[in-house]
Amino acid sequence: SSQDSGQFNLVLDVVQDSKGNDDVSEMGEFDRIQKFAPGGESILQWGAHGREPGQFVRPQNMAIDVNDHIWVADACNHRIQVFALDGEQATLVKSWGTQGAAPGQLSYPYDLALDGQGHVYVSEFGNHRVQKLTLDGESLACWGAPGRKEGELSSPWALVLDSKNRVHVLDTYNHRVQRLRL
Repeated sequence: SSQDSGQFNLVLDVVQDSKGNDDVSEMGEFDRIQKFAPGGESILQWGAHGREPGQFVRPQNMAIDVNDHIWVADACNHRIQVFALDGEQATLVKSWGTQGAAPGQLSYPYDLALDGQGHVYVSEFGNHRVQKLTLDGESLACWGAPGRKEGELSSPWALVLDSKNRVHVLDTYNHRVQRLRL
């Protein structure tokens, strides 16, 4: 539906695809993503509040891959969802993740980053760690534990990869940034 298109409640993230379109995730009244053309015209919106595939509970952060697929950290559903956009339609390509603390499980994934080499890095607010996973959700490495010491995290909110594939983690409640290699 185009109801309330272009209106926002609590904006969480904005990413830009290869065509210059902006995708905006939001929560609150709507848990959805809206796509806008470079001139600001609304192209598409998808998602709704819920736990079913294609729905969201806090689509916290997004990333775009080389195919212009949108990767969404669906934080309160403890999963990653990936969408292909074709014209005026969003199609769910894959969804993975279950709530838990074991490798491969997620607890409030707040951010994600793709390295272009077949890996996705996820910061988990609830597990106080960063995971390196395959694009299908198989855990390759975990880093971090609850705490304040070096190498420990307190509710990491976000991460970014630099040109040397180092991970910079926003260690939110410790009021610092930590850098690591996974």
